[in-house]
Amino acid sequence: GTRVVSGSDDYTLRLWDGVTGASIGDPMEGHTSYVTCVAFSPDGTRVVSGSQDSTLRLWDGVTGASIGDPMEGHTSDVACVAFSPDGTRVISSSEDSTLRLWD
Repeated sequence: GTRVVSGSDDYTLRLWDGVTGASIGDPMEGHTSYVTCVAFSPDGTRVVSGSQDSTLRLWDGVTGASIGDPMEGHTSDVACVAFSPDGTRVISSSEDSTLRLWD
C-alpha cells in the first residue's frame, strides 16, 4: 500500500500517506510511554505497536482505531514487533531478553 505508520515519543502512532506525506486521521492514542516499534500486517489491514510501557497494541490499519486490549506479558521495553507471513500471529522481542508469540 501507500500508507506509512510511525511511532513517537509522545506515546502515539500516526498513519501517513506515503505519496503526499499528509497525516491520515488523528494520532492513535493508547500507550503510556514511548512507542518504540510498529509494523503493518501483510495485508495492510492492521498495525501492531510496541512500547516502553512493555505492551503491544493492535490497531485498524485503515482507520487507526484501537483493536482489543493491550497485549501484556513483557516486563521491559518492547524492542521489535512483526506479523507472521499469514498475518495471524505477532512476534515481539523485548529488553527483558524474551521473544513472545501472540495469537
